[in-house]
Amino acid sequence: FDLTLESIADTISDVDCFVGWVMPDGALNIAKKLKLICWMHTGCDELDLQRLKTLGVQVTNLRGANSVPVAEHAMAIILGLAKRLLFKHQACVTGDPLEVFADHTRSGMMDGRTIGIIGLGQIGSAIGKRAKAFDMRVLGVRLHPERGAGVADEVFGIDKLHHVLSQSDYVVLSTPITQQTEAFIGAAEIAAMKHRSILVNVARGNLIQEKPLYDALKSGKIVGYGADVWWNYKNAYPATYHFPAPSRTGIQRLPNVIGTGDQAVNADDVLDRNISRSIESLNQFANNTPLAWKIDLDLGY
Repeated sequence: FDLTLESIADTISDVDCFVGWVMPDGALNIAKKLKLICWMHTGCDELDLQRLKTLGVQVTNLRGANSVPVAEHAMAIILGLAKRLLFKHQACVTGDPLEVFADHTRSGMMDGRTIGIIGLGQIGSAIGKRAKAFDMRVLGVRLHPERGAGVADEVFGIDKLHHVLSQSDYVVLSTPITQQTEAFIGAAEIAAMKHRSILVNVARGNLIQEKPLYDALKSGKIVGYGADVWWNYKNAYPATYHFPAPSRTGIQRLPNVIGTGDQAVNADDVLDRNISRSIESLNQFANNTPLAWKIDLDLGY
């Protein structure tokens, strides 16, 4: 999980394939024979994909391998926010009485409500399947709606994002981060959301513009926010390496927020499955067969 260039400098110059969670800066300058990276993540935004394309290096990822634990984690966050679990647990610990049926204590319902899933891939579809078990109406947004709705009741293209946001009591982000999706949830999208809705992000922190989200949480426009992913301040001052916090605005400390730190995949069975997936990709490469989990270096997924 921690890898320096110095620790692999003596060996990486001679490898055809690289398997790992981290690619140190400068490694591509040394790995002259590299042909394949088996990336032990779903998101590939930390790799220099255009340079890899120029070098002729293929990349496989873990898409779909961890869809179930991430979907379960998303549902846990949704339930925690809807039922105000942290707030009610703290009241139980301190012995404070809770006013019955008051706006600030009453739980939200999922039955009969609408959930909008932004990114209807394998993770989004797994979330939708579980939402249907709660008798929710499921709306999906995907780049290619012609591929079908799957478990969703309806599916829309990205041009209908505001329509889906306006219809949804709960919104879940499960889309890859690309040049098109980075910071694509901003003030206009939050304004389009249903009043007092709940937003959950299990994809990448930088999909959302932080300040409009903070303002919406403070004003009550959004009644709850849950995230397993936080911002990477790469185009900001101070940058993340100067400011290693989940949120510079302190969103994680708001009472209507549930946060975890990249813990959705910290679950039973995940590590063994991820290693098996990478071995499968290595076997396909070694036998010169199509790489089942190869990504498109232009799209980033």
